[in-house]
Amino acid sequence: MRKPAIVEAPSVLGLRPSGVQDLPAALLGAGLAERLGAVRAGRVEATAYDPGRDGSTGILNPLGIARYSLALADAVGSVLDGGFFPVVLGGDCSILLGNLLCLRRRGRYGLLFLDGHTDFYQPAAEPTGEAASMELALATGRGPRLLADLEGRGPLVRDEDVVAFGFRDACESAGAGMQPLPPGLLTVDLEGVRAAGAGAAARRAIERLGDGGSAGFWVHLDVDVLDDALMPAVDYRIPGGLTWPELESVLRIALADERAVGLDVTIFNPRLDPDGTLAARLCACLCRGLSARTGHGS
Repeated sequence: MRKPAIVEAPSVLGLRPSGVQDLPAALLGAGLAERLGAVRAGRVEATAYDPGRDGSTGILNPLGIARYSLALADAVGSVLDGGFFPVVLGGDCSILLGNLLCLRRRGRYGLLFLDGHTDFYQPAAEPTGEAASMELALATGRGPRLLADLEGRGPLVRDEDVVAFGFRDACESAGAGMQPLPPGLLTVDLEGVRAAGAGAAARRAIERLGDGGSAGFWVHLDVDVLDDALMPAVDYRIPGGLTWPELESVLRIALADERAVGLDVTIFNPRLDPDGTLAARLCACLCRGLSARTGHGS
């Protein structure tokens, strides 16, 4: 197994500068690098935030996100070339594009998408034009070409190589007019996770990701996949979600698989966690989830 290497990716170009940009500092301050035995592999800074919605794409900061995605892909690629396992600390969910671009440069890879929301909006249905509500659509090649066809390599991931896991926003997104998820993309919503059990559902997801011709898979973690009562430090709250033990089980199963090539963590807002309690708990969860790779269980 590759040793973890932490890349800081504090971009909020796909959301707003509400505090999510402080995620890397909060988790590193909670001792994440030391507890993982990880190396620090640098920080990718974003361009200045523009609050104006782009007229041609309907998205906030589309050019900035495109440029950031290329820079992040380079940084993650350097980590992989060095023989390490990248752990990318966002930032908002639009950082997923850079991580997947890195893998797309290397071939065909899959995606385990752990998120309380499906993030499959088209610009016309997203109220404020935030790419953090569209990144799964963009990654699968749906949306303005500037972001859906980065380097002419879109889609970054095929529908059949994606598992959307643990989401609970079906009624909300349908009411807002979000485009439907494609039939080729496997969905395991929160109800499905509970019906099967988190461990069994995770194993099913990993089996699916290994069924096709992909060379491995990336794990995307938006912390709002957690129960809102347990993780209120997010910008878009929705009732319900996974428990800490459920998320730890899913991460352990996914990240123990030798085909897992990287992990990103997004959306945690430390400004909504003034005493650092949630940062410490999230740090412990990540360490337990990565324990099969690091040899450290807490």
